[in-house]
Amino acid sequence: MTKIYAILTLVFTTSFVVSPALTSPFSGFRADQLPNPQIDPPIQPEGYAFAIWGLIYGWLVVSAVFGMAKRAEDAAWDWARKPLIISLGVGTPWLAVANNSAIWATILIFVMAVTAIAALLRAPDGDLWMFKIPVGVYAGWLTAASFVSLGTTAAGYGVGADALGWAYIGIISALIVTSGVMLRRPAIAYGLTVVWALVGIIVANGTETWTVSALAAGGIVALLALIATTRARSRPSLS
Repeated sequence: MTKIYAILTLVFTTSFVVSPALTSPFSGFRADQLPNPQIDPPIQPEGYAFAIWGLIYGWLVVSAVFGMAKRAEDAAWDWARKPLIISLGVGTPWLAVANNSAIWATILIFVMAVTAIAALLRAPDGDLWMFKIPVGVYAGWLTAASFVSLGTTAAGYGVGADALGWAYIGIISALIVTSGVMLRRPAIAYGLTVVWALVGIIVANGTETWTVSALAAGGIVALLALIATTRARSRPSLS
């Protein structure tokens, strides 16, 4: 057997984690990147929610190092590593792209999300804390972030709806995707990460845009119910 997938996972995890230090900071699309500037779009979580990237980066590094040291030639890990490598490879230049093109950033983050979800669905049953859970957190945040990017970009280009309409569309779409993933394979960490993003949306909108907050709150209730249901059907260990 070969260690190539373990090596590539470690290499691209490293490049992904290091990339923010090599690009300009990104805190949302600039006004000059969109025909209709989006200042604090209602679909975007409060700033503190993005601190989850610290957890994601750290845990992915731990997973990649553990995988290289202990599961370098594990076929089950390799099956899940393949889409994860694509996600991390696309994610490495993402910040640089996002600082230049909202459209391409949106396309690429969906590629990242789809391949991260594929890795989660393929995750081995063992080593939950070393693979399935960190990848679940990563995929969960990308699921939410991809629809934040889509809603912001689409509203910025005046496609179909305004910022408020795209907030509704984005939240509902994220809930549909999250539910579909969790019904296919229980992944508590994945669902809770999307809940984290929804809480951030509520904090950002408060009572000022109460309809968005109410929709996000309803989504939280629905996801927590789904998490409880899927957990009851799965084995008792956290996943």
